[in-house]
Amino acid sequence: MEEQKERNREYVALRSLLRAIRKEAGVSQTELATRLGVPQSFVSKVESGERRIDIVELRRICVALECSLGHVIALFERNLNEVKETN
Repeated sequence: MEEQKERNREYVALRSLLRAIRKEAGVSQTELATRLGVPQSFVSKVESGERRIDIVELRRICVALECSLGHVIALFERNLNEVKETN
């Protein structure tokens, strides 16, 4: 059960981070979807947690948002570590 909570926390952190990066870049869900060649509902589902993504999709999102995959992973790790330290 604890492992499931940890996994869910990680997915929440990732989708929140992707949403923040998209907004910081000034890109709407519709624009990101256009760049990815997918329906806007794909982006919405990823950000809401209704759909999980794999590493290939994460890389495509990073390219579309003009940020490096390594940078996103580093931010993700830092955010997770900060949450662990506050708990």
